[in-house]
This record gives sequence, structure tokens and C-alpha cells, in this order.
Amino acid sequence: MLYDAFEVQSDFVTATRAWGRMLHQGAAPWTSGGYGAATWVSAAARMMMRAGLTHARPSYGIETLRIGNREVPVTEEPVLSTPFGTLLRFRKDMVSEQPRVLVVAPLSGHFGTLLRGTVRTLLNDHDVYITDWHNARDVPLGAGRFGFDDYVAHLVQFLEAIGDGAHIVAVCQPCVQALAAAAVMAESRNAAQPASMTLMAGPVDTRINPTKVNELATSKPIDWFERNLIATVPRRHAGAGRRVYPGFMQVGAFMSMNAARHMHGHLDLFWHLAEGEGAPEAKAKAEQIETFYDEYFAVLDLAAEFYLETVKTVFQDATLAQNKLTFRGAPIDMRAIRKTALMTVEGERDDICAVGQTVAAHDLCTGLKPFRKSHHLQAGVGHYGVFSGRKWEGQTYPLVRNFIQANA
Repeated sequence: MLYDAFEVQSDFVTATRAWGRMLHQGAAPWTSGGYGAATWVSAAARMMMRAGLTHARPSYGIETLRIGNREVPVTEEPVLSTPFGTLLRFRKDMVSEQPRVLVVAPLSGHFGTLLRGTVRTLLNDHDVYITDWHNARDVPLGAGRFGFDDYVAHLVQFLEAIGDGAHIVAVCQPCVQALAAAAVMAESRNAAQPASMTLMAGPVDTRINPTKVNELATSKPIDWFERNLIATVPRRHAGAGRRVYPGFMQVGAFMSMNAARHMHGHLDLFWHLAEGEGAPEAKAKAEQIETFYDEYFAVLDLAAEFYLETVKTVFQDATLAQNKLTFRGAPIDMRAIRKTALMTVEGERDDICAVGQTVAAHDLCTGLKPFRKSHHLQAGVGHYGVFSGRKWEGQTYPLVRNFIQANA
């Protein structure tokens, strides 16, 4: 019933968008004069056109990259695909060899394209791959389940496909699975175990400085989450019958955490649009806000087993934090990691993964020599500022780049 109700709402929103397009086209001839009633109507129509969410993956949009004094073409190359995810490489048209980096994207309600800025920055000095996760509502039921261990297994498989000496940069939630994969590969002496692992703003130990996200995850028993947050994909989609944690619920939860900020963001967007074509600065700001929300409102559903197992394992039982994690029923020990250098990055103002939660990985990886460990606390940034924006590009990234190069 939960998903069916959302589908009814989506159909209504689709009609709203259509009316918005008609209204925008009707107002267009009258907006050339600058700020006025017509531009207000046009701005309102644009807001109507943006109503609702989409389950379509946006484009990464990285077609060229400026390296030195020339523009280098970039093409997306699928290296390996499963029903639940694709190992995607951003191939650059250049001869020189660079460190191979696997960007491990979160599976938490958004597509991997949320990290396009992170990828673009890394591409300057690295051969970049990403875990491009698929929308669970589009995965046929016959493809089977996708749980916590399956995510870890995908990382192992992807690293083997990339080859020896690759590096991991994990962002947010998958810092846990990245640690698990590194330990699994270390214990089996897998030749493809990563040379280094950079964990950015991830929930390694959520008992430290708990945030609202952590408190929500521990406020109810796991069967409450299954009863109230899990839905069945309707028949109109390829994954009909699959149990999922809907992306629209995750985005709704994030929006409610910062409701005032998102309200002001949309008000700012309206006023920038209302200033019309004659205000280049306002137009640029409107495009910036639109780009952010185009990405933010593109959602994907998570397989129910992955979501529930993550809540239970990472947040409620703190299994990793106690070094009691298992893989395929067998215990894995973080102390087995001896060859994969470790760097952790946290944001001073992070309200999703608070200070102390990611650096806790160092206490688990006692098999690593001190010179193979590094930590950086980025001042003045929240969660997203750890891996995107000016401070990421100008202050955090150079440290990450140097760490990878030192362990290449």
C-alpha cells in the first residue's frame, strides 16, 4: 500500500509538471522585458515543472577534462555488470599510467552520480572507477537477494576486475563494506587487495557522538523498520514483487532533518528565476540550485535485505566497531589488514557521520604500522563538504592524492 500510494502521488505530480510546461511556454513571449508579472508566472511554472521525484539515473556528465593545456576526452566504460551494479570506468584519452582508484558510492537512496564532483576531481590524477549501483525496483525478482554480504562480495569482485594495486576511496555508508572487503581479501591473501583505502565520513562506530541519523536507527527494534519502512515494488516496474526500502522515504527523512534549509533553497530558486533572463548572476545561481536538486530528487530503491541488515549490523549492534563482523557466516578480523594503507577523513560540522565515527577505523586496524595510517579533520565543512565543494578540492583532495601516491 505504501508504494501504491506513492505511485498515485507520482501520477498527480506528472500532470502538475505537464501543466507547468504549458504555463511556462505560454509566459515565455512576455518575459523578455525583464523583471515583471510575466517572469513571476514563468518562475512559478518552472517550479511546477520541477515537482516530485524521479527514479531515472542522471548523467555523470563528465565528457572532457582539462589536464595541463589540453582538453582530454572522457568516456564511460562498463567493465563488469551484475543485476545490482556496474563497475564503471571513466576512461581518459591519454597514454600515461595513473593510480587506479575505485570510488565506492553509497547505496542510500541516491545514485552514484551524486559523487560526480568527487570523480571529476579525482580524474585529474587517477584512473577512476565507480560502483554504479542499480535501482532495486528495476531488478527482476529472479535475480535473487542483495544483502550486506552481497555488497561486500561486489567490492571484492570489482577490485579483482580492476587488478592488483588498486586504491579505494569510500564515501559515507560504504566505508563499512570497504573495511569488510579489505579484511576478507587480506585473510584470503587475495592478490587484488587494495594498496590503500581512504574512508570519508563513514559510520564505522556510530556509538561515538551519535547524530539524529544514528538515534533514529537505534530508537526502534529492527522489526519496526521492516513493518513500517519496507514496501513491495508495484507490478508496473521490472522489479515487481521485490521488497525494497523506497528511495522516496530516504530522501524524505533527509529533507525533514534540514527542512528549513530546503525550504529556503526553493524560495531562493523562485526569486532567482523571477528576476528573469536579464539578470545573469541570478540566472547562474538558479542553475546551480536546480542542478543540486535535480540530483537530490533522483532516487533509487534499496533491496530490503541490504537496508535492514545495514541498520541492524552497523547502527544497532555496532558489529564492526566491536570487530565482530562476519562474511558469509564466518568471522572476519580487521587486524588481518596489513598491506592496505588506511586514511580517514571527517568533517568538523558533519551532522550525519559525526567527528570520531570514521577515525575509529584506526583502532580496528591494529595490524597496520603507524606510518601506514593517516587522518584528516576538515575544518568548516558538513557531511557533503567532506567530498565535494571548494574545500574538498583545495584542501582535502591534495592530502588524499598524496596519500594514494605515497602508497602506489
